[in-house]
Amino acid sequence: MVLPGTPRYYGGMSTPPVEESSQQVDTAAGLSGGARDEQAGAGIDPGFLARVLADRGGRSLLPVPSQAAQFLDDAMGALFLPCSTHGDDSLLATSRRLLQLRKELGQLLGFMCHAGDVGSLVDGFMRALPGIYDALLCDATAILDGDPAAESLDEVITSYPGFFAIAAHRLAHELHQAKVPLLPRMLSEAAHQKTGIDIHPGASIGNCLCIDHGTGVVIGETAVVGDNVKIYQGVTLGAASVSKEARGKKRHPTVEDRVVLYAHATVLGGDTVIGHDTVIGGNVWVTSSVPPNSYVYHSPQVRVRTVSDLVSPSDYSI
Repeated sequence: MVLPGTPRYYGGMSTPPVEESSQQVDTAAGLSGGARDEQAGAGIDPGFLARVLADRGGRSLLPVPSQAAQFLDDAMGALFLPCSTHGDDSLLATSRRLLQLRKELGQLLGFMCHAGDVGSLVDGFMRALPGIYDALLCDATAILDGDPAAESLDEVITSYPGFFAIAAHRLAHELHQAKVPLLPRMLSEAAHQKTGIDIHPGASIGNCLCIDHGTGVVIGETAVVGDNVKIYQGVTLGAASVSKEARGKKRHPTVEDRVVLYAHATVLGGDTVIGHDTVIGGNVWVTSSVPPNSYVYHSPQVRVRTVSDLVSPSDYSI
């Protein structure tokens, strides 16, 4: 499915760069005499230019992050009128937005997939879109029900970073499941940059997820999150250790249904299971399984004193 041609990054690799004559460099870089003079005048080393071209490995151009981010925004606008820049809720306008989304996806996939695969991948994604839409409505409702400050679904859909990150994940996860290269990570990173929430597209997330506030949340590639889970800011569902040899193995925890993870809780390890209906308190560090219906909390040492208790009052100025 991926176009042939693996980039050859010589730095740190076993294949060293080969010394080339100036004529070979010019040929590899496709430079005419005038272009050579222009590059030399700009202080660009023609040998370096040739290496940059060679490192592309014969690949076509890849989509840039801004294109992935635009696709994500357009998908939100196609699914949810409050996110649309057009504001037209007619059947024809909605149909056109979805057709445009289909076209955009085809163009993005055309950068990195064989032409014969693009149509079937786009068809599969569009068939999955109704299910993604239903899941996102469940997510938005969970956020609305779980946050007393939320006044409407429109507010959640347009203004809550947790919802946007979940939406990006569900779209990216569908492409990840179809083994589309690169684009799922670009979509998840677009959401990461916008919200501060980092969800790997490979993570498996159940129905009605609520991410409240959300900044600093990290959910790893092999994490499994059940239904009706609530996650606050700063929560990490991560790996207990980082090793390239662990690639393809279950490295991240499983969180069962109706679990609440309060701010800055850290849960690590592929064998770690947080049982259903458990509450993980703030700032807790968990590296082993927790049975269902548990309450896990941290007891800090906190001292409160009045100003009169101080031996010498402090006088601060800024």
